Amino acid sequence: MGKIYSAIDWDDLVTTLNITEQKKGRNYLFSPKGRLGLMFLKHYANCSDRKMIEQLNSNLDYQFFCDIELGFERLTNYKIISQIRCELAEKLDINLVEKVLFNSWKNHIDSTDQIVMDATCYESEVRYPTIQKLLWESVHWLYNQLRKTCSILGTKMIRSRYNKWKKRYQGFSKMRRKTKSKRTSLTRALLKLLSKFIDFEKELSKAYNIEFKPLYYKRIDTIQRIYKQQKDHFDTGEKIKDRIVSIHKDYIRPIVRGKEVKPVEFGAKVNKVQIDGISFIEHINFNAFHEGNRFIQTVQKAQGLTRKKVKVAGGDKIYATNKNRTYSSSKTIQTDFIPKGRKPKNHKEKKQLRAIIAKERATRLEGSFGKDKEHYHLRKIKAKTKKNEILWIFFGIHTGNALEIGRRKIAQTDQQIA
Repeated sequence: MGKIYSAIDWDDLVTTLNITEQKKGRNYLFSPKGRLGLMFLKHYANCSDRKMIEQLNSNLDYQFFCDIELGFERLTNYKIISQIRCELAEKLDINLVEKVLFNSWKNHIDSTDQIVMDATCYESEVRYPTIQKLLWESVHWLYNQLRKTCSILGTKMIRSRYNKWKKRYQGFSKMRRKTKSKRTSLTRALLKLLSKFIDFEKELSKAYNIEFKPLYYKRIDTIQRIYKQQKDHFDTGEKIKDRIVSIHKDYIRPIVRGKEVKPVEFGAKVNKVQIDGISFIEHINFNAFHEGNRFIQTVQKAQGLTRKKVKVAGGDKIYATNKNRTYSSSKTIQTDFIPKGRKPKNHKEKKQLRAIIAKERATRLEGSFGKDKEHYHLRKIKAKTKKNEILWIFFGIHTGNALEIGRRKIAQTDQQIA
């Protein structure tokens, strides 16, 4: 913790994020610096919000890190962390904050003209989606909302035999072998039931002047889009564009990664650039994108941080497009791309350089993916909104960076003393 604490320029971060003191509310027992510290500490401790509050109550080191002194007082509302996360998520500008971080770390980063890049997916915490699960969740949520609405209005609920379909779905979900005929028949039935509920909801909205919370209208819109997507897919068999996989997180899309164990992942795809073992986010998106098309932007991102021309850039085969080869040649950037055509005279020396670059990317950069996911709370992103998930990923990555910078500072100090 001390290494992380010493590596961060707290005042610059507070100013950049424009975090102000709050005079009202128990959750603002935390100062601006303390709110930032709480985010770093959560990822360092790799624990849930509830566990984080328990640790904070009993650990004086944690309290010092978060700039608070509880004494005999105890925090009981674990939602404080979520509230602070929502506040910071609205203010986060990744490019701006990473410039501040790099400027405070640049004295401990060598070889700033050499970079490596790769992309990974940080998965959101959602159940594995199937058509039947998605349709049933939509039916279940809409049925409960309609019952509440009818109870308030004093009107009769539409007849639907909901309990019958609930037992049928539960029986289907317990089957070890779900045949195509059973999946098709259940999908057809759930589409009809969902259509009936959607039409009834529209009738109620027209007949009665009721105002709901914005989240209700957003969820209704999501369910209507799910119904249209699945209905068109069921009728025509065509591939669904921008497929929704969760009614709660409608921004998540399936990302095909082609891995043997996990061919499809659900979460944010991040293109990272690494400078001397320190990772920065070049691009983050919940829609699938081709990271090979972001080679030029990645080089420009690194040059914007370091204020130095990139001389060496490493990336896997997906980055070796003709456009990227032409760009790297025009800018005299050495890469680990396998050359096309006849071998040049110095092909042996270039082969050795490619091997060194590839080793750096395969060990430090790809190793950082596993380290982030295993040790800095990025295996499953448990935030509930898009902005909060981005903030979660940002602090997870830079907690690992801060710890590495802290180690380098201590090593440098020891070397100077020696």
